[in-house]
Amino acid sequence: MKIAILPGDGIGPEITAQAVKVLNALGEQFELESADVGGAGYAAHGHPLPPATLALAKAADAILFGAVGDYQYDKLERALRPEQAILGLRKELGLFANFRPAILYKELAGASTLKPEVVSGLDILIVRELTGDIYFGKPRGVRECPDGPFKGEREGFDTMRYAESEIRRIAHVAFQAAQKRDKRVTSVDKANVLETFQFWRDIVTDVHQAYPDVELEHMYVDNAAMQLVRAPKKFDVIVTGNMFGDILSDCAAMLTGSIGMLPSASLDANSKGLYEPSHGSAPDIAGKGIANPLATILSAAMMLRFSLGKSEQADRIEGAVKAVLAQGLRTGDIYEPGTTRVGTEEMGNAVVKALG
Repeated sequence: MKIAILPGDGIGPEITAQAVKVLNALGEQFELESADVGGAGYAAHGHPLPPATLALAKAADAILFGAVGDYQYDKLERALRPEQAILGLRKELGLFANFRPAILYKELAGASTLKPEVVSGLDILIVRELTGDIYFGKPRGVRECPDGPFKGEREGFDTMRYAESEIRRIAHVAFQAAQKRDKRVTSVDKANVLETFQFWRDIVTDVHQAYPDVELEHMYVDNAAMQLVRAPKKFDVIVTGNMFGDILSDCAAMLTGSIGMLPSASLDANSKGLYEPSHGSAPDIAGKGIANPLATILSAAMMLRFSLGKSEQADRIEGAVKAVLAQGLRTGDIYEPGTTRVGTEEMGNAVVKALG
């Protein structure tokens, strides 16, 4: 099984190194091949997604991705900025379904900013549509305003759009995921303001007819954001568009104590996927050895389960992470009095040891 390792920028190389260490400790015969991506890709090859990197990603059975982004590239034209690498991979590989689980380990209840009684036992799944919406819609750009009270001025514009088939396929994914969980789906939209999301609501409602065993609730995004903080355990599966999913999943991250704990999977129609932590490249702490590698290690577990068909090995990794947390080991983002602060490599080593 061939796995493309794309470390990227900032803390990306540090955290992916720990996930690779864990994968190598499983005793499996994986073929691991690394390539430059993001700012590292631009620095070495003049583009954030070099042709060789894209070819490797297409040839691999799965992709383990670190993070992209670095302040030094902020003034590049948009097409050459590091973040275009991940957008390009999603589009080129057809990775339309993003799974972002938000699970609060009982050992981290005190690390959440919410009261333990509000978040203890939290286990929700955000299913984010990943290749449509305002992030990819055209036309877009900067132009002279053609009408309205600011006619003649320069204006920036983007286009929010969804085709019916895009909505149907992500809705099917969400309902099928819910059938394996608590059989509840909350579809998040802004149908009271946006035509795109009235259309979204109508299509999701229609798809729901094929899943009578699953309960469907519609919720406006502003209310959903509030409910995530007020009563997060009322949710099971949340399905939403690209932009709302981006925002809500980061909000959900803090319910778990740290965004450093959240893995993610981005899948195509055949379950080939790209796996990455939900956090960014954090260039301000890069090279200091203090980043939390657990989200990346848990992303590797998702990779084993969803793309490589090795659920037992995925269970081993997740069990090892729980064991390490039970031992009281914490990186700085989840540290609290009475626990032991460790660095990136120490945490990776502890997970390997806990594998047994």
